[in-house]
Amino acid sequence: MEGKVLARVAAILFVAVVIAATVIEMTRKEVDLPVPSTPTLQSAADSLRQGQRRCQEMGEAAAKDAECLRIWAETRDRFLGRTPPPLGPAATSAGQ
Repeated sequence: MEGKVLARVAAILFVAVVIAATVIEMTRKEVDLPVPSTPTLQSAADSLRQGQRRCQEMGEAAAKDAECLRIWAETRDRFLGRTPPPLGPAATSAGQ
């Protein structure tokens, strides 16, 4: 008999908690968070993405394409959080 009473009390408490949670959820106001805007980064990312897609469509030939190799290096640097090396005359003469 004592087990039945305990089960009823537990069921009543459960229902009370469910009702309280429902009321809290229904009365909560939605907060719109501001959307960050980065137009300069977006346009650079879009051009990079277009280059990635072009290289993807090239297939195996992209491995020998200088522009695809540059795009992949830039993508890798962005992913790893590295700053790209300078593209000045010192960078091109050092590679020779």
